[in-house]
Amino acid sequence: MTSTGTATTTRTTTGTDRLLEIFSLRGEIAVVTGASSGIGRAAAEIYADAGATVVVLGRDRARLDEVRDGITAAGGTAHAYAADLSQPGAFDEALERIVAEVGRPTVVVANAGIAGGGSYRTDQGAIGAYADEEWDHVVDTNLNGTFATVRAAARVLPENGRILVTSSTAGLRTDPMVSYAYGATKAGIINLARQAALELAPRGIRVNVIAPGPFKGTRIGGDAVLDEAGERMWEETIPLARMGTLAEIQAPMLFLVAPGNSFVTGAVLAVDGGALALSHTMF
Repeated sequence: MTSTGTATTTRTTTGTDRLLEIFSLRGEIAVVTGASSGIGRAAAEIYADAGATVVVLGRDRARLDEVRDGITAAGGTAHAYAADLSQPGAFDEALERIVAEVGRPTVVVANAGIAGGGSYRTDQGAIGAYADEEWDHVVDTNLNGTFATVRAAARVLPENGRILVTSSTAGLRTDPMVSYAYGATKAGIINLARQAALELAPRGIRVNVIAPGPFKGTRIGGDAVLDEAGERMWEETIPLARMGTLAEIQAPMLFLVAPGNSFVTGAVLAVDGGALALSHTMF
């Protein structure tokens, strides 16, 4: 006998079939915010590969349509909704439409986020110069937007629903490579998710956090492509001596929402090439 959630069921499959059962999202609806590129897009694509109907949200409608069309061309099912999650009520309105037009989600990924300027090593990023407008924009997007997403998800998710929040290794330690607002909001997101995990556990809803380190292709700082010097700077902070690729975030993103992950809630999973094991004396 094997236990799944609060129910005890008979194990009927073995081998490869059992592995597919553990990670299958067939018949589920997964909503992913910040899904027009980077980690959000990678998550949406792997969820579709696992059988979910995927709903991608973000501000850039053209890029969202590209993600949706790519998933559809690969044999998956996807829908795209444009929403600026830094605006009050935006996710609630989008989720209401999704429930009416696509169905009730079982998985919600709060991934939308922005970098919000340079680190304190830059003239504009130093604490004496960091602009109120920049701070407010990052807080509205990263922290307030995540809170609104988690709150709305909690209202509609069924028993055995899953919420996954994207934080960062910058939320787990100080980081001289990112902005004040980015580090502060990513730290806040972690305790937000843990608090929600406590409240929602009696309803069978699990809430977890993924904390990526440096990954190529995230567009977190906008459309600028990281140059070789920038890559080398990040690589020096990582024991594996390289930045991650988006393919390497997909398995952790799937694990944290998979049916086989039924006894994990309130957890924070760092995916960082060992970066958190290093002391900042290396900077």
